[in-house]
Amino acid sequence: MTTTLITGAAGFTGRYLARRLANGGHRVVALLREPTALAEAGVAESHVCDLTDATGLHAIMRRVQPDHIIHLAAIAFVAHDDLADMYQSNIVGLRNLLGAANCLDRQPRSILVASSANIYGNGRPGRLSEDVPPAPANDYGVTKAAGEMICRLFERRLPIIVTRPFNYTGVGQSPSFLIPKIVDHVRHHAPDIELGNLDVARDFSDVRMVVDAYARLIEEPAAIGGTFNVCSGEATSLGQLLDSIRRLSGHDFAVRVTPAFVRADEVKTLCGDAARIEAVIGPLARVPLDETLQWMLTA
Repeated sequence: MTTTLITGAAGFTGRYLARRLANGGHRVVALLREPTALAEAGVAESHVCDLTDATGLHAIMRRVQPDHIIHLAAIAFVAHDDLADMYQSNIVGLRNLLGAANCLDRQPRSILVASSANIYGNGRPGRLSEDVPPAPANDYGVTKAAGEMICRLFERRLPIIVTRPFNYTGVGQSPSFLIPKIVDHVRHHAPDIELGNLDVARDFSDVRMVVDAYARLIEEPAAIGGTFNVCSGEATSLGQLLDSIRRLSGHDFAVRVTPAFVRADEVKTLCGDAARIEAVIGPLARVPLDETLQWMLTA
């Protein structure tokens, strides 16, 4: 049986990915920062180790001997206020993971590293292809761009796949993120909601599409060495999103701009081009945004 190690398996994306892989016949091993029960997600085995602990990480990797590694563990909240923690987790953690993989007696068949579309920053309008040079506009984007450079250090030694997911959501995502926050307010029939930057547009996907893409990429030899956007290819403005949630829920609410939530380094528009990934694994399993929102509103 194929053994696949997932870092960050206890997180929002990790739980969906573990279930997708287990249903596909993988023996899923979780690498966790702290003990978490994940049997319901299809995880067969768990190990607790902080990615900044290089010695502990080497020992676990030698014990597991994974066929595939999927690296999701990261601080993914752009407004995270502990910058030292973000840089340690997102950069040093990745470097330690790849270093441990490089020391294995039997090389994994693939190592998928989840980067982020935040590396594009406020680069240019329209759909962004993977050829657009990184120009991160915030610390989170900087850590992800640095992570991609670390991958290049190992690209001749390890079978690395880099993904750049754009915004995605689904049931179970933290309300610190935009769509779950709005949905939570609507489900509680709140009369208003406090938001920050309103003049933004994002390429939103469903988490189930994202994990399906990851599962297909690690099985595709042609993906090795590649960098791939994971996106819908359509930008939705915040105004459009708010109108859709009002329509689907039947609940109207006011929006108040709260200065504390406004970020000067906010990326205005992000929309991706999915041509490269679809040329390698075929059409993405896109879910219309209204269906994702309805799923979240009724869960």
